[in-house]
Amino acid sequence: MAALLDARAARRRFVAVNFLFWFPVGLSIPVQVLLLVDRGVSVATVAALFAVHSLTAAALELPTGGLSDVIGRRAVLAASGVLAVVAITLTALATATWVFALAMFLKGAGRALNSGPAEAWYVDTVHADLGPDADLRDGLARGSAASSVALALGTILGGLVPWLLGLGPDLGARLERATGGLVTPLSVPLLAGATCCVLYVVHVLVALPEPPRPSTGLRAVLADVPRTARAGIRLATRDVMVRRIMLTMAAAGSALGVVELLTPSRSADATGGASSGAVLYAGLACAGFTATALGNRLSPWVARVARSGERAILAAELTMLLGLAVLCATAATDTAAPAVAGYVLVYVGLGLASPCLNDFLHRRTDSSGRATALSVQSLALQLAGALSGLVAGALPGGPAAWLPGVVGVSAGALLWLRARTTPKATPAEAAPDSESPVGGETSGAPARGAVEAPR
Repeated sequence: MAALLDARAARRRFVAVNFLFWFPVGLSIPVQVLLLVDRGVSVATVAALFAVHSLTAAALELPTGGLSDVIGRRAVLAASGVLAVVAITLTALATATWVFALAMFLKGAGRALNSGPAEAWYVDTVHADLGPDADLRDGLARGSAASSVALALGTILGGLVPWLLGLGPDLGARLERATGGLVTPLSVPLLAGATCCVLYVVHVLVALPEPPRPSTGLRAVLADVPRTARAGIRLATRDVMVRRIMLTMAAAGSALGVVELLTPSRSADATGGASSGAVLYAGLACAGFTATALGNRLSPWVARVARSGERAILAAELTMLLGLAVLCATAATDTAAPAVAGYVLVYVGLGLASPCLNDFLHRRTDSSGRATALSVQSLALQLAGALSGLVAGALPGGPAAWLPGVVGVSAGALLWLRARTTPKATPAEAAPDSESPVGGETSGAPARGAVEAPR
């Protein structure tokens, strides 16, 4: 495949597309629940609406990943942006619960469509320019860092805008009167996010070229998508390295499920009120996104210092485990500073692990199944997070509630404790397996071009 962009240009555009997708999400984080409650939605119904989003995203992960591998990355990414525009606009302006439910469904579908194609596009483009042994970690780290920075900036701005609209001549009240109550200060960050999503769609269509794929009829697409999804699941269960990656993502999901469930209530307890606790949690969320971005940027350096990607992942898992241990140890105390440090360490570790894990994953797959493999990885993270949150919610409060995350990350660290650097595959070993359409590698074959020395 001829290179359509050089690797450096592809990296810049990959960073931009990640930022543009996640910035609107950050804008919605501080205001979405408050807006729904302000529109008369009960807290229990809000939880049900979020479940609609989560279940939709989880159910569509594999089909949308397969769709991207079959019809191309750009079309799927553009569709995700269009759905995001509609979903965010509906959320900002709706007043009926069924409309909010429709918005959550569309948002979940858009999230699933976005899970994997941008990164798959970047890897495909770099491989076309530099070959299958090209170093991916730096570009993957920059892309992940851009997502985290977008979330951090969006969270801060999303919280500030409604407050600023309430200053001075009370612009917020005048805005409500002018729109008949349709637009409130809490709606403004969402509407700004919808505008950003339009820019995202334009960027995808203009800046992400890809080679034309063979024209495929609807019947062939409907047959190829399930086939590609099944191949991705087969790869995740049969390939030793990919299975380890998926289990590590599940371990990270177990940590995030516990942290995201317990931190808001702990923030409210620390400040003595729900509203003040929400402000503290918004600050913590921003710190977490920033910590993840820092971990992303440090990941290639840690891999070089540790002399292998496997050791870098082990260091990341131990960092997350240390953070969870601190959170667990301080759960029954009023000491805020150590708890904040533990929270930040969890997200630094998450950021350190991601580029190295994805670098290994892309060396076990090829373009025909790359987005599907990323979708399987995302699904493992989400399912483990949901299960961990359910277990933590059923346990007594205090240190015990943090144990599912501690146990999960401990298991993830053990996966890499004795892992050796993966040798490069010989040409015979790297030959495609006729029964495996994803990556062409069996569980016993070493990864093509895998890391054996520091880069």
